[in-house]
Amino acid sequence: MTTLKSLLVAAAFVLSHTASAGETRTATLHVEGMTCASCPLTVKQILKKQPGVSEASVDYKSQLAKVSFDPDKVQAEQLAKAVTDFGFPATVKK
Repeated sequence: MTTLKSLLVAAAFVLSHTASAGETRTATLHVEGMTCASCPLTVKQILKKQPGVSEASVDYKSQLAKVSFDPDKVQAEQLAKAVTDFGFPATVKK
């Protein structure tokens, strides 16, 4: 009976830590310098290549990018820097 109880305690521990790990956050970036229809595709590719990014959408008209990411792997400011470093000045919209 003790072995079963130990297994149940261990399983509960793993499940409780798995549920909190990988929590997704969303950030909106204001992206400047997009001048054509292919620019948002480039910005999206840059964002999707960053560690922890699970989803990215970029809108040319509004000059905004919405990014879903794991805050344990990357921060919104790092995402903005990656886009800026590629030539599209970006800031985190608060």
